[in-house]
Parts: sequence; structure tokens; C-alpha cells
Amino acid sequence: MTIVGKVESLWRYPVKSMRGEELDEAFASYSGIYGDRVFAFRSSANHKGFPYFTAREQRRLLQYRPRFRYPDKAAHPINLTEAESRNANPLLADLAELLVDVETPDGQKLAIDDPALIEMLRAGVDQKHQVGLMQSQRAMTDCRPVSLFSLQSAQQLAAETGMPMDKRRFRANVYIDLTSSNGFAENELTGRSLRIGSKVVITILERDPRCVIITLDPDTTEQAPAILKKVAQAHDGMAGVYGAVLVEGMMHKGDPVELLEHT
Repeated sequence: MTIVGKVESLWRYPVKSMRGEELDEAFASYSGIYGDRVFAFRSSANHKGFPYFTAREQRRLLQYRPRFRYPDKAAHPINLTEAESRNANPLLADLAELLVDVETPDGQKLAIDDPALIEMLRAGVDQKHQVGLMQSQRAMTDCRPVSLFSLQSAQQLAAETGMPMDKRRFRANVYIDLTSSNGFAENELTGRSLRIGSKVVITILERDPRCVIITLDPDTTEQAPAILKKVAQAHDGMAGVYGAVLVEGMMHKGDPVELLEHT
């Protein structure tokens, strides 16, 4: 058994491009982290392959704080214990159980489907963006179901850019504190599988290509282009890794991360 680190924190993003929610535990399913990116906004101006209206178009999205209306039902599949006892897949949530309310930057609370919210999001944005709401039982991630990022990579980027590096810029699901002190050591896990805690197994598929989102301060939305420039020049435009879940289960903050042997 080779322990390569531990879970420093777990995050999900109930609404794509809005503020994340830190969790003590999270259910990792084949389709992603339970409750992750179950809502998104689409723009008529974006192409069908990536229809999402995100902080690329409206930076202030990052300052909106979504919360599940029924947090207990959004924590994990309601029949998880029974499913595990029968070695069966748990049920996906009913969409009505995953409703979200959003706190705006000025403190208002609106339902995710309130037309007033869309009007706020369109403020100051090119009017070609006709914005609508999307909801899915499965995480509407950009690429793979789960994203992982090491604290050491954030520390290295801080050293390389000479500026503080808030890990939240990278919007990962699992932040790992690696035993290696090297930044970007998670790259070496590509093609390997990790056991997180006692059950969850995630195979690391590829490095994570980055875009302008990482240049935006998660609190102020102030832009720092030097971060993306450094990632492009020094790290092939990649930071962090993507994975797919091979064995479903609960992950917990502080869980050991074990590198599984090749088979």
C-alpha cells in the first residue's frame, strides 16, 4: 500500500460557475460528485458543444452563493445504505429534491428558477446572450466527472508568479495534500488508480486544461492574467487532473489517498 497524500478538502458546485460548497463528506458516483453542477445556465450565443453561460461571460457569477433547499436529501443518495448492503447502485435523486436557492452578492435570496436571477446575471453582458436555466441529475462538468488538484501545485504557482494563490481558483472537487513536496506531482498519477478512504476508487484519466476562469479571484472576481500565462508557459496549459469513478462511495475530509498497484 502506497499512501500518496490525504484529502485536504472536498467541494461541489451546485450551480456551474457559482461559488462552491465545502463538504466534510461527499458521495462519489460514476457520474460525478453527488449534487455537483446539477444546475447551469445556457446561452443562445454559445455553441451547442459547450452551451454554458459561465464566469467567462459574467464574472459576478462567482460571487453568487447557491444552497440546496433540502440539504439532507442533497448530501447523498437517499437509499445509499440499502444499496450498499445489496451491492446495488443507489438511486439518482429526484430533481425536485435538488432544488437550489441562490444568495446574490448584495444579499438577496432567490430561487434558482426566478426570472429576476437571470436578469441579474445578464446585467452588463452583451445582449446576444439569451440566458436560460438547465438542470440535470448528473454533474454538468466541462470534461470528466471528478477533478483533483494538489495544494503543492497551488504553492508552486504562488512561487512562480510571486502572488498568493487561492486554491479555489481551480474549482476542484478534491483538493489533495500530497506526501510529495513537488508541485504538479499529480500529473504523475495519470493512468493510475487511487483509493480514497476505505472504498472509493478513482482512475486518473488526464491533465486538466485551463482557461480564463483561474485568473478570476473567487471573492472579488478581479482578474490576474499572469496566472493563466504561467500555466500556459510552464505547464502546457494544464493544472490538476481529471478522473473517473470506478468504485462509488463516500469520501471524507482527511481520508488517506492510496496509489493502487498496476494490474
